[in-house]
Amino acid sequence: MDQPTVGILHPGSMGAAVAACAATSAAEVLWCETGRSTASVERAAQFGLTSVAALAELLDRSDIVISLCPPAAAEDLARDVAGHRFAGVYVEANAINPTRVKRIAVLHEHGATVVDGGVVGSPPVGGKTSTLYLSGPADATERIEALFAGTAVRTAVLGTEIGKASALKLAYASFQKTSRVLVALAVGMAREHGVDQELIEVASKRTDSYLSEPQYVAKTAARAWRWGPELKEAADALAAAGLPPEMLRAAASTLARWNDAKDDSSLTLTDALDRLAQP
Repeated sequence: MDQPTVGILHPGSMGAAVAACAATSAAEVLWCETGRSTASVERAAQFGLTSVAALAELLDRSDIVISLCPPAAAEDLARDVAGHRFAGVYVEANAINPTRVKRIAVLHEHGATVVDGGVVGSPPVGGKTSTLYLSGPADATERIEALFAGTAVRTAVLGTEIGKASALKLAYASFQKTSRVLVALAVGMAREHGVDQELIEVASKRTDSYLSEPQYVAKTAARAWRWGPELKEAADALAAAGLPPEMLRAAASTLARWNDAKDDSSLTLTDALDRLAQP
């Protein structure tokens, strides 16, 4: 099918931008407005997505469905989709651990073809690009590659085994996100003793040190509501591999102190550190 109809579940900051890229090759990109926030409605309108009244309608009309939602909701959403007997390609692109992706594949074993996906990078808007790593049946991954060809969403196929894309996503996230948490703790400790500027000066002598960019702490705080659950998933993946999960669980717990700063673009470094110091 040259121009598939695509359904996006749901148009958050990443989902809406990914859906907009898919729209360049799709006949139409659908989303379900029921129960979604005003912010989701605004994003969907901004990116030209077509609203439908119910999940059943979205699934009936879609050839490909892309799931991009908070990690905790991924299996329930996949179960809802399976309950409607969706028989197209279901791209499980959430930041969840490989064991959960495999459970989702089992949910759909008599219906949809499941492709494991992992998005690395910022939302593909304003000149930014992201990479959608894929693993799963070759014919299905080829359709997703074709869908995003020539867009700001690059694709990379890791093979046919479900779980590979999610494992890569979480392995990268476990470093990238935990390193930012460590920066916040280090700068917070230094500030308490009046040596935060000296810490930054020491770190700036090393070009590969995140400590030299403490302004990123505020951005971390604003994203904590998303990053914390990702690190919990990564901790579960470590435990499943026989590796110690405690550091990532602690990082997720630290991020939870910023949950009330959700997407607050006005947050400063001082604000973020003050919130971090308050249980």
